[in-house]
Amino acid sequence: MTTDTATEVFEEHRPVLTGVAYRMLGRVADAEDMVQEAWLRWSGADHAEVREPRAYLVRITTRLAIDRLRQIQSRNEAYVGPWLPEPYVTDFADTVPDAAERAVLADSVSLAVLVVLESLSPLERAVFVLREAFGFPYADIATTLDRSEPAVRQLAGRARKHVDERRTRYEVDPALQRELTERFLAAATEGDLEGLLSLLAPDVRLVGDSGGRAKAPLRAIESADKVGRFVIGVSRQGGGLQDATFRFVELNGGPALLVLSAGKPDTVFQLDVADGRIQCVYIVRNPDKLLSLADVGKA
Repeated sequence: MTTDTATEVFEEHRPVLTGVAYRMLGRVADAEDMVQEAWLRWSGADHAEVREPRAYLVRITTRLAIDRLRQIQSRNEAYVGPWLPEPYVTDFADTVPDAAERAVLADSVSLAVLVVLESLSPLERAVFVLREAFGFPYADIATTLDRSEPAVRQLAGRARKHVDERRTRYEVDPALQRELTERFLAAATEGDLEGLLSLLAPDVRLVGDSGGRAKAPLRAIESADKVGRFVIGVSRQGGGLQDATFRFVELNGGPALLVLSAGKPDTVFQLDVADGRIQCVYIVRNPDKLLSLADVGKA
């Protein structure tokens, strides 16, 4: 295999590798680092000995991500306030024509699922990602993780049970999410508390991630009245929503609202929806987690 061919093979599989690494780590920069490290190892490998490049590259990336995840989990213990995954730009609406496949991919990268995955062990998370998001056979996952197939099946069952118990299945309907996001924005910017309350489920939650580096609640806010009053209060403050510009983008498999201040990413709002009402409001304000959206804000 020539150098040019090796590069072409790697680039062909880059989207899968990035998808695996991001779902494992919940951070765009860390995922990109893992993919770059995988490239370095691939470029130095004896390609004549590699029968299945995709499996080989996924194995490298997954093992690197497991090691990085163990480091990250220890750092998260000192994180200020709630932790949310870094917003991840997706384009499933344009690149995945099959609705069922699109729904699976969107669900596997959603904020709700990634938050739950944080509570899994690194091995459980790897098995869940490879099996649920990418459909790898158990035998291939066993080879990737250097575990027996029965052990991998046990890890998969434990991870699946854990995820099902800890997360609510929300509607993956981009059109409805977009409509409710637009109405949410309109009510917030107009100071329309009643209009906002009509969109919120009674037990709605608001989770804000600032890492202690921007204004955001340090604990989740619960109930329609408290969430509604918080959002209206923020919109009325100087430098709030009324002074910002907005862009709708697809993040983590669904529509999201990117708030720009002076042309730079300031906040991401994303909603979980069920039964036609907003069940959870996610707000990401940690500047480090918005860096990857700089080009999106300029588009």
